[in-house]
Amino acid sequence: MGRWQPDSRGRLAKAALVLYDDQGFDKTTVAEIATQAGVTERTFFRHFPDKREALFGGNQSLEATLTAGIAAAPPGLAPIDAVAAGLEAVAAMLGERRDFARRRRRVIDANPELRERDLVKNAELAAALAAALRDYGVDEATATLAAEAGIGVFKVAMGRWTESDEEKPLADLIRESLAQLKAVTAGA
Repeated sequence: MGRWQPDSRGRLAKAALVLYDDQGFDKTTVAEIATQAGVTERTFFRHFPDKREALFGGNQSLEATLTAGIAAAPPGLAPIDAVAAGLEAVAAMLGERRDFARRRRRVIDANPELRERDLVKNAELAAALAAALRDYGVDEATATLAAEAGIGVFKVAMGRWTESDEEKPLADLIRESLAQLKAVTAGA
């Protein structure tokens, strides 16, 4: 192995993504990921319980950023606008990671097991978002509804960001998707 280098977790996630994209998720082994990252298999398992989590390990920081964005929102916003504050914080966090997000999406879309894991992670994100809204002072039913709508806005914006050639920042796409949601519900 050579001399220790920092950020083993980040290097493992990056190596996994490259290998999954190049040769497929099913054909990639933990040993290959570890070798590519310059660490041992044991180090891999210190950071991730399985090879799927190498793609989803960033969800904790996504969740933390989203919920912190809601907590920092000015008091008295409508629930969906508090969600927008959290999504803006996430957009700032993801910023220049568009190529990574595109590659990650491609890998997930190519594998049913990963698509299923993605759905579970989105459900966990929605639950955390609803809890943050309750802490913000929103009642249970409204918090759940706003959280689910927020995840829908995020998924649509991320889809546009990763699949399109337009060079709009993620934050702009989130704002546009939120405006579209508000337009759809305005006639209710």
